[in-house]
Order: sequence, then structure tokens, then C-alpha cells
Amino acid sequence: MVVGVGVTAFYTTTQHHTLSVSVFLLNRKTTGSLKIIHERYDPKKNSSQHEAYKNSFEEALKYNEGLRPHLSKIADDLNPLRAQALFEAIPEEDCGVLDIVGRPEHLVVTTIAVPPMAIRPSVEMDGVSNEDDISMKLMQIVEVNGVLRQGLEKGLPITNLMENWDFLQTQCAMLINSDMPGVPPQHQTTGRPLRGFVQRLKGKQGRFRGNLSGKRVDFSGRTVISPDPNLQIDQVCVPQHMAVVLTYPERVTVHNLDKLKLRVLNGTALWPGANFVVHPDGEKTFLKFGDRRKIAADLKVGYTVERHLEDGDVVLFNRQPSLHRISIMAFKAKIKPFRTLRFNECVCSPFNADFDGDEMNIHVPQTEEARAEALHLMGSIANLPTPKNGGIEISATQDFLTCAFLVTAKDTFFTRAEMCLLTSYMSDACDPVDLVAPAILKPLELWTGKQLFSMLVRPNARTRIFLNLEVAEKIYSKKGEHMCPVDGYVCFRNSELICGRVGKSYAVVLLHML
Repeated sequence: MVVGVGVTAFYTTTQHHTLSVSVFLLNRKTTGSLKIIHERYDPKKNSSQHEAYKNSFEEALKYNEGLRPHLSKIADDLNPLRAQALFEAIPEEDCGVLDIVGRPEHLVVTTIAVPPMAIRPSVEMDGVSNEDDISMKLMQIVEVNGVLRQGLEKGLPITNLMENWDFLQTQCAMLINSDMPGVPPQHQTTGRPLRGFVQRLKGKQGRFRGNLSGKRVDFSGRTVISPDPNLQIDQVCVPQHMAVVLTYPERVTVHNLDKLKLRVLNGTALWPGANFVVHPDGEKTFLKFGDRRKIAADLKVGYTVERHLEDGDVVLFNRQPSLHRISIMAFKAKIKPFRTLRFNECVCSPFNADFDGDEMNIHVPQTEEARAEALHLMGSIANLPTPKNGGIEISATQDFLTCAFLVTAKDTFFTRAEMCLLTSYMSDACDPVDLVAPAILKPLELWTGKQLFSMLVRPNARTRIFLNLEVAEKIYSKKGEHMCPVDGYVCFRNSELICGRVGKSYAVVLLHML
């Protein structure tokens, strides 16, 4: 059996083994899905050869005058056998010139591999065995091949043989790709298209996207996302409902023995608790049914406790489709109630995420090595610039930019109570904030929005951050710089905002400096 599937270029040699591929490549055309025609006798391109070839039909025209109208359409049918013969005629030294690895005749399929039954199982239903599409197609190929072999032995008419030959070509091609265009209706054995190898691999339900990239795994979760501006850009809020299912195997040491005993006592339902205790010999105890008090009392160094996810644990955060490297990054978990995954909206850009119903995945690394690699190589802090062109991907956006622009206006003032309240919002209550002297003393102490923003950059004297930069914002009038009429020129001196309304340009430049 010789099957010509996907043959697209042909070659011939002269007696001196010179290359003459160009004639075939220029004058070939595809008719239908499988047939390739060589327009060797096209009267517009080679009139003398066409006339000579027409004259060779004079004898046939004596017996069948109906051939005459079709002589102008003479073409050379490059069937698979001819293609294989042309490929075999290529000498070995010319294969290097054509940059072909191996022999070119191997491009023509002459043998079809039969896949194992594991990927084409028979399904028995109501006492009837339903064969897989691949099995049905292989049966048809074997049957037609047998008919061709018997036809050659018995000398059947050439018309019958060619019909079976074309049917064999189509069935072999449909085994690979059943959605092939141009398949004759008489070659469609069923009303619906069968699933070939290509259909099993491509698409959302195919092997790659459905079973490899999107397979179901342990220690992962998926739910709707929502914004939380109070989270840091390296944090993701994990619902407590997920945290009691997702676990991390923490080995018991002298430093964490007391903590893990409390986790074991809390059990599987109460967060923060634990689900399993693994003994050094590999024995595993499920805390839902065991005596937790006894298990906690027997806990020793060397045991492993599969505890619930807790604050600070490293998780991988991913949004599909994962189109580039930063579609999956590492974050630190923050366990909170309710049912959505939450993160700072400044991190939406790398994921191309919005909050109109998007869902995202989290994965919990299970070893210390995996956690360390994820945090340092895939952490959001380590991936602020995009690998595409070095531009900043994670920066202030939406409400953050609007607030910064409004707060740093020239006519924005705050009382002492408002100033203290806003600075408490900006701090994490760990480091003290030095309240600077007010800009206006009488008749009421007032602080400007620029002073508030300066305190955000450098909250107290012990903070050794001295920011110095000048940048023109989008609203800059291009005259006056520091005395711009619309206050569009931002200037920082030793972490103090001297002039300008902070916008997106400042946020991007600041992140570049950091």
C-alpha cells in the first residue's frame, strides 16, 4: 500500500544529476484535498510541448472523437506512486543541497502504524460493542487495501481500481485529519465526521489543552477573583474555605513543635488546623477520625504534619490562558473569610485580569525548595518589569492614580484629624509616622496633599529613603517647569514633593528607579 498524504513538492533529475525542481514547483496546482496536478503541457507556458503531446492522441481520436474537446486540459496527475518514484531518483549528494535529512521518499506514507487499544477502546453498551473512530477507520483501510490487492490479482477494470484507490487515499488522510476540506460525499462513510488524530490533539478539549495544560491536580484551587486594595502587591487573599483543604507538609522541629501540636488539636474542620500526620516510617494518620489529643501528645521531631494553609505561605497564582511567563507568578497567602480570591488591582496587568467574573487558579508548592524557587524566580516583586521589553508591568492604576492626582492638587488641604486618619491608612501600624509641621498655621492648622504624599514616601526620620527625581506628567504645559500653571511638572527633593500633581508617569519612573 502506498498512500500520498501531504506531498507538496516534487523533484526530477537529468542524466547528469542536475537539479530541475523549479518546473514542478512553478507549474503544480492542487485540485481537491489530495490530488496534485502538474501542468506540464499548459499551452500558455509550453506551446510546442503541448502540441507534440496533443499529436500523440491522434490514434485514440480515431476511436473516440469525444476526447478532442478535452485535449486543451491535458495535465499530468502526480499520484503517490509517481511522487515516490521521483523522490527515489534523487541522488544522495543532492539531498544535502535540498537540506533534506534522510531520504526524501520517506515523505510519502507507505505504512500506517496501528495505535494500541488503550487509546481506541471498545465500549460495550446494551450488549453491543461500539468501536472507536480510529478502529473503524483502520478497518476500512484494511478492507479497501484487500479489495485493491484482489482486484490486481483478478484483473478488475481500471475504473473500479481507481475508485478504490481514491477511496483508500481519502480514508488514510481522514485517519489523520477528519475535517479535511474537499472530501467527496461518497467517501463520507457516516453522517458525522469521525475524530482523527488531529482532532484528538487540537482544540480546548484536545490532549494538549484539555489533558496536559489543563489537567486536574492536587493542592490547587479555583474560584472567582475580586479586588482588595489593602493587600500588598505580593499578597493574595485565599478564602478560609480553601485554606482548610489546601495543605503544606511541614516537618516537625524543636522550633515549631508547639505550633504544630496546636494545629493537630484543631483538626480538619477548624482553621488553622491540620489534616494528616505522617510518621517517619511513612504511616499516615487522618486527623478526622483519630484521637487528636493522643496524636498531638505523641508528636515528635521528625514527624511531618500536613497543616492548613496559613498567612505567609507561598502559592502560585495563575490566570488562563497563560500567554506569557508572568501569567503565573508567586504570591504570599493571606487567609481571610468569604469565598473569592482577592489581590491588589495593580497586579491585574500581567494577568490581563478584570473583575467581571474572571476565575483564577492557585497552586501550593509542596517542598521548601519549590517555595524558595517560586518566591525568588516567580515572585511578583521579582517580575515588576515585563520580560517582553523591560517596561513596568505592575504599577499604580485605577483608584490609586486617581487618588494620588486628587490628593496632590495645590488646593487640597487637610485638618489635623484628617491628616492623622489618612496617614494611619497608609501605614501598617508597625513603624511610627512623624507628623510634619503644617503648611498653614492660622486661623486653623492645615496640611497640604503634597505633604501627605511626602509622608507616604518617607514616614519618619529613621527611614533612610531620599528620593530625588523630576518628571513631566501628561498635563504638563511645557513651560515654567517647577512653576507650571497646571502643576504638571513633578519634582521630589530628598523625598519631599516640592511641586507637581502625581500621575502615571511618576509611578512608572519611580518603579524604574526602585
